[in-house]
Amino acid sequence: MPKTNTVDSDTRLQSLIEQSLNGDPATHAALLQHACDRLLRLTRKMFHGYPQLRRWEQTDDVFQNAMLRLHRALPVVRPESARHFFNMAAQQVRWELLDLVKHHFGPECNGARHHTDGLPPDEKGGVLHEKAAEPDDLSSWAEFHRLVEKLPLEEQEVVNLLYYQGLTQNEAARLLEISGRTLKRRWQSARIKLYESFHNGDLGRVWNA
Repeated sequence: MPKTNTVDSDTRLQSLIEQSLNGDPATHAALLQHACDRLLRLTRKMFHGYPQLRRWEQTDDVFQNAMLRLHRALPVVRPESARHFFNMAAQQVRWELLDLVKHHFGPECNGARHHTDGLPPDEKGGVLHEKAAEPDDLSSWAEFHRLVEKLPLEEQEVVNLLYYQGLTQNEAARLLEISGRTLKRRWQSARIKLYESFHNGDLGRVWNA
């Protein structure tokens, strides 16, 4: 099946957003339906970083809950563009995942007492000591998403598009209506800020895009 052109898809999405802004609440469901595939890919990408959480939750459930959050937010926030819409979507998925982490891995929850890599968390080589190219434990991933939320909006948008949604730099630059050079500068700035926030450089190769 040929890949849907992202720019064409966003043109249709923008049309639906404008209908919504003109007072047609029925377009909220159409917005979610039109963007469904990209929103599901977004959820899968973000949920992939939570291997321990996947023991307790399914991708489809996380997706449905995040979409309910987004549907409730649409009449309140009222996105004005495709870029704003997908920023909202990424934010809702992040919030859903962080709430699930609190639910399953809070101090009194079963998940907090269940260690899944076969080694105690304080034993050398256990999951809390093992650092790979991406954050590989719940606390690191939760902190990663929180740090993304703290980035300046322009940089957060770039991270949403390139990292979470998997757009190419050319696609992201067209969507944001900026030059490729400006996009690269924002991407590099976001990478540096996130990298430095993890003082030991744990995020390293995540940002080799």
